[in-house]
Amino acid sequence: MADQTAVDDTTDQTELRMRARRFLDTNARRKRARDDDDGEGLFDEVDAVGEQERIAEAKAFQGKLFDAHLAGITWPREHGGCGLGTAEAEVFNEEAAAFELPTGIFLIGHGMCGPTLLALGTEEQKHRYIPPMLRGDEIWCQLFSEPEAGSDVASLQTRAVRDGDEWVVDGQKVWTSGAHYSDFGMLIARTDPDVPKHQGLTMFIVDMRSPGIETRPLRQITGGANFNEVFFTDAHVPHANVVGTVNEGWRAAITMLMNERMAVAQGGGMGGANIRSVIRLARERNLDHDPLVRQQIADLWIRTTIMRYIGIRLREAVKAGRVPGPEGSIAKLAGAQLGKDLANVALAIAGPQGQAWSAGDPTGNRWATALLAAPAGAIAGGTDQIQRNIIGERVLGLPREPQTDRTVPFRDLLVGTQQAS
Repeated sequence: MADQTAVDDTTDQTELRMRARRFLDTNARRKRARDDDDGEGLFDEVDAVGEQERIAEAKAFQGKLFDAHLAGITWPREHGGCGLGTAEAEVFNEEAAAFELPTGIFLIGHGMCGPTLLALGTEEQKHRYIPPMLRGDEIWCQLFSEPEAGSDVASLQTRAVRDGDEWVVDGQKVWTSGAHYSDFGMLIARTDPDVPKHQGLTMFIVDMRSPGIETRPLRQITGGANFNEVFFTDAHVPHANVVGTVNEGWRAAITMLMNERMAVAQGGGMGGANIRSVIRLARERNLDHDPLVRQQIADLWIRTTIMRYIGIRLREAVKAGRVPGPEGSIAKLAGAQLGKDLANVALAIAGPQGQAWSAGDPTGNRWATALLAAPAGAIAGGTDQIQRNIIGERVLGLPREPQTDRTVPFRDLLVGTQQAS
């Protein structure tokens, strides 16, 4: 735990623990008694001024973390990381658990885009993009979802057409978290409509400030506007920004989706309640001795602990060089349900406090926001239904769902706004 050195630490892990402890004591704020989560939520409600302040604070903190050689514990040394194992990552996480780390805006870059670039990017791409990403100088987003594609990512219609050393992109993405403040994004676009839908996709790195890219915020039920629509109109992307191989973007997409499911699963409800906040709330409401509340909290504690061990197992697999597999879907599905259950229990314990609060209480809406934000965890990274299909097919060995369009050229499919010829 954060207040004691683990008895089974190696000498190097003890040194890392002490170094992390000194850094955090100097540069981070300890959690307040009534904190409602273990860090920033991806979907927290923040106004424009507050958002800019949060971004500046996050970049400053991440820069110090990088300079202290505590960023990217398991990332390769040659690209700015520490080159250590998951055990060392756990050591740092144990120390960081007692602090407020303003790093939520880096979740997509560090949890999704970075691992995908490390797995599939060229050496030039890794050298250019990984260190500033890890240092917090550049923020990243993911450009997958489309209004007409739904859960069937492979039916996306955004097109990229080769023009010499560039690609010209036209189309629309939606539900892009953080696009309005991101410097770069990883885009999936269709580059060959004459082959089946899974075979004609390519992944690109796009500069979000490029001409032809327009970002429009979407207001969500929590009151925040962290999601966006992104429109591409004759946007030019250098060929050097292709990630992986042209027309093999589905492999890149799967790599990123697996990492996204890991990141979402480890996010503890996507900005909602967590087990520590629920325990504190029960104590504040003098319900910590209520047998029903205690049973609910015990169940949530057990599931939270299981999620932590699943996360360790997943990170060990990645460290060993294996691309995250269907176990990521297990973690993501369990994490999404845990997030919803945590929020439901928290609001039940809060009672009227979760439905009405003083206008002068800046955190009075935390339980209502947790409940409203929790369902997002069941959508981001693939819906619960998609995760169940993956688990059924790849873990349980059940028959695949019928896919009559898998061998049909994309241009012949009646998907989205695409019309019959």
